[in-house]
Amino acid sequence: MTKICFHHATFYTMRDSRHTIEAVLVENGKIIETGFFEDMEKRADTCIDLAGAFVYPGFVDSHIHMIGHGDKLRYIDLSKYMSPSEMVTNLKNLLSNHPKDEWFIAEGWNENNFDNQKILSRYELDELSTSPIVLKRICRHAMIVNSAALKRAGITKDTPDPEDGVIIRDEHGEPTGYLMDGAMAFVEKQIPEVSVAQLVTSLETSLSDLISRGFTGVHTEDMSYYGDYTRPLEAFKTVIGNDRKFRVNLLRHHTVFEKMMHEATYEEPWIEPGAMKIFIDGALGGRTALLSEPYADDNSTSGVSIHSQEELDALVSKARSFNEAVAVHAIGDMGMEMIVSAIEKHPVPKGKRDRLIHANVLREDLVARIEKLDIVLDIQPSFVPSDFPWVQERLGEKRLDWAYAWKKLLDRGIKCSGGSDSPIEEVDPRLGLYAAIARKNPGEIHGGYQPEEKLSRYDAVALYTIGSAWAIGKEKERGYIQENFDADFTVFDRDLFNGPDEQVLEAQVVKTIIAGEIVFKK
Repeated sequence: MTKICFHHATFYTMRDSRHTIEAVLVENGKIIETGFFEDMEKRADTCIDLAGAFVYPGFVDSHIHMIGHGDKLRYIDLSKYMSPSEMVTNLKNLLSNHPKDEWFIAEGWNENNFDNQKILSRYELDELSTSPIVLKRICRHAMIVNSAALKRAGITKDTPDPEDGVIIRDEHGEPTGYLMDGAMAFVEKQIPEVSVAQLVTSLETSLSDLISRGFTGVHTEDMSYYGDYTRPLEAFKTVIGNDRKFRVNLLRHHTVFEKMMHEATYEEPWIEPGAMKIFIDGALGGRTALLSEPYADDNSTSGVSIHSQEELDALVSKARSFNEAVAVHAIGDMGMEMIVSAIEKHPVPKGKRDRLIHANVLREDLVARIEKLDIVLDIQPSFVPSDFPWVQERLGEKRLDWAYAWKKLLDRGIKCSGGSDSPIEEVDPRLGLYAAIARKNPGEIHGGYQPEEKLSRYDAVALYTIGSAWAIGKEKERGYIQENFDADFTVFDRDLFNGPDEQVLEAQVVKTIIAGEIVFKK
């Protein structure tokens, strides 16, 4: 096999924040030697000059919906709108040529970005089109639909709320078109399936964008949203493989998990089977995240529980029966308490590791229990500038101590990985790093939200390298630049560990290298 020496760069091994080398020797997709260029030059078949760049272990987004990210790039992105009137105006123009009776679907709206925090109703959407309209909230735990969509879904004044969701109604009991969590399923079941060809197109769009941003892999959850799991799995196998290298760990939603365990085949090492994905609650923005006490700004609700404790226990037990870990969406502290209790009853199998996704609101007693478990907390740094300051009103002062408390978690020795949750947040790793180290949006002039929780540059980069490897039990193969590890590298034009915080935002990806192959070059 060809031996390739990458050199003339500062390679941060991630052993610590200062340890660097000047060259690596790669063979058959693995690092076989690290150190000085002069020691490797004669043994290499090819030498690649990285022109003084700065090299890190391959960045991995540990929480993304890869097909949804491609959809976001291809279609209208509602997260950009700062007022409902502007959003309605643009939607009206877009829908003027929309085929009659064909479903129109978009996502990303966030009423917390609006001055009046207005949530549109079915009647305002009815003025845009007689075709079914579905606008998903940025968190994907709520949607607004028009009357045509409600009719197709069979939702009327007499339709009861599902156990795991809410149909918002007006003072007369009529549905407003605002649906939360499990209530969305009434509509989603009526939306026609997209073709595998369309899934392939979205994946190709997503992949091109991800490698251009320096990502060498992702952990993604797409298997339950596009009809039978075989359809998105076929799309992944069409797009990713030896001819187009990228590392994908597929989380498997509990509704398709058992079937996939019995039937599905993968294309390792590029497409790997992942943990059972479970949702416990919703999101703080729509007040559907499950809290142990009512919301500070609405004491009529504590959020939505998608599963009872017994149902959750049974799902974790099922994962264990297949010797598998769980990856669980839990934002509120009550949701976290439920899954921690389930894991304590059904410990993770040896060689596997559970992950708790988001972990926005915790408590001291929960952190003490988590410390005793083999768990990775899969956090999204960009949630901080997106959710503050409005989240302070949702939670109230007393819950903020363990809210978005990334530094305290790391200081307690709890392992954390980092992801974007795209299409909910922007996938750009520079924004994630900046959010972790500055705790604010680019351009904002203040000391950061909860500045005591700012991460060091090293800890921020570790979320996307070491942490993402730990989340899937690959810490002996990925996450560091050292011998016998995968030759995956993210190459920037400047040093992420030094200079002002804003330098992180200005950094440009100049190369993305996967298994020793340059898959992107600026």
